[in-house]
Order: sequence, then structure tokens, then C-alpha cells
Amino acid sequence: MTNILIAAAVLALLGLVLGILIGYTAKRFAVEADPRIEEITELLPGANCGGCGYAGCADFAKEIVENDANISSCSACSEENFKKIAEILGKEAGNREKQVAVVYCSGDNHKAKRLARYNGLNDCRAAAALSGGGKTCRFGCIGLGSCARRCQFGAIEIRNGLAIVHPELCEGCGNCIDICPRKLIRLVPATSKIHVYCNSLEKGPVKRKACEAACIACKKCVRAVPDSFNAQGFLVRVTEDSNLTEETIREIACPTGALDTVAHHTAANSGKEGAA
Repeated sequence: MTNILIAAAVLALLGLVLGILIGYTAKRFAVEADPRIEEITELLPGANCGGCGYAGCADFAKEIVENDANISSCSACSEENFKKIAEILGKEAGNREKQVAVVYCSGDNHKAKRLARYNGLNDCRAAAALSGGGKTCRFGCIGLGSCARRCQFGAIEIRNGLAIVHPELCEGCGNCIDICPRKLIRLVPATSKIHVYCNSLEKGPVKRKACEAACIACKKCVRAVPDSFNAQGFLVRVTEDSNLTEETIREIACPTGALDTVAHHTAANSGKEGAA
């Protein structure tokens, strides 16, 4: 019994000594953390989406304070918190242009022709590597929802085999861009409300056979408003500085409907086939 008490006393004494040594070491060699890091971390959205290029919000806050990382890299940060972060750093907030993702395709299951029925992994990259997902157009949306599953903000849904972005939910983090094997998704200024929803580089007749909603490069829009469109071979794009209006789009009357407003394109397909 005496031996047990002695052993317990020795262990207690040893624990006390080690505790004192650990406490002294921690205090002696402690690195003072900049309190601004914690303040900025709390102001960041906490989504840890990686859109800023860092592992998470805490890592980004540390880089902002210690290495002067660009605070505007966080597209998900609210304008109010963005200005508060600038104040903490003693900087001018400046103007920040919100960006949103756009999927440049209108080829849903009703408009895009199919070569075969895809029966494989429910992943766009897997389908692209195997057979392209079954749709005839090799430039269009495969529609298996890889981008929708990647989006942490629920801004993308799959409607009738087509990825649709809800701009009011999109935070412009860009995570959906790299996962798309067809490179259909791009970030554009949130003020851009009109796009040509097609990405095919094929000639007009070839595209028309593959999809009813393809841009056939008829140049009708280019002739109507030359400064607002940029013809790229057999594909037309809306210029970033265009002043197009919904009324102008109606007057142009794109024969395939590829030229469309964001609002109409988003609401166009009412029948859902299971959002991813």
C-alpha cells in the first residue's frame, strides 16, 4: 500500500513539474498573433470555398494581414464586411465589381439532339472521357450536375439536362469553372444581363443539326448592333461594354433563341429533371 502511495505521489509531482515546464515554454516562446487576423476571419463569409486561392477563410485572413493579400479576392464577402476589413487594415476599400457565373449553353434535353443514352457514372468528367454524355454537340453542357454539386452556395441547378445559374445566389467564387470538362462556365460582371448561350465552334449547319438553340452565326445581331457583338469565327459573343436592352433583343429576334437575357434564360425551362 505504501509503494502505491509513493508511486502516485511521484507521478503527481512529475505531472506538476512537466506542467510548469510546458507552461513556461509556451509563454517563453509564444508567437504573438496579430489580433486583426481573428477580426478579419470573423468578417469573411466562412464558406471556405477556396475561391480566393487559399485553403479557407482563416488562412486567407492570415495572408491578408501578413502578406498583404488582395482582399477583393473573396467574391463571397459582403460589401459591408469588405469595407470593414479595409478599415481594419487602414486601406481604401475602393470599388469592387461583383461577378457571377454563366453557363454558355442552351442545349437542354429538349433542344439538343442525342446520339445515345449515357449509362455511366453521374459525373460530367467521366461522361466526357467516355462518350460525351450522349448529346450530339461536343461543345455543350453534359448536364450531369458536377458543377451543381461543387457549388457551395446552391446557385446552380440542373434543369432538363442543362446547368442553370441563379445569379442572385451566385457569389462568383469560380469553383464551378474548373470542374466543367467542356469549359462552358465563365465569370462575368453581374451587370451583364444578356448573353449568347452557345459555345460551339462548329459551322452553322452542323450546329443546327446538333441543337435547336445553337448560335448559327447568321450575324443578324452583329448587323443590328455592331458595337455590342464580337463575331469569333462561327460563334458570336456579346461585348462586355455593350448597352443592349431587352427591347433590343426582341427587335433582333435571334432565330434560334441563343441570344437571350439572363432572366428569361434562367426561367425558360419549367420542367425540372431532378436538381443535383
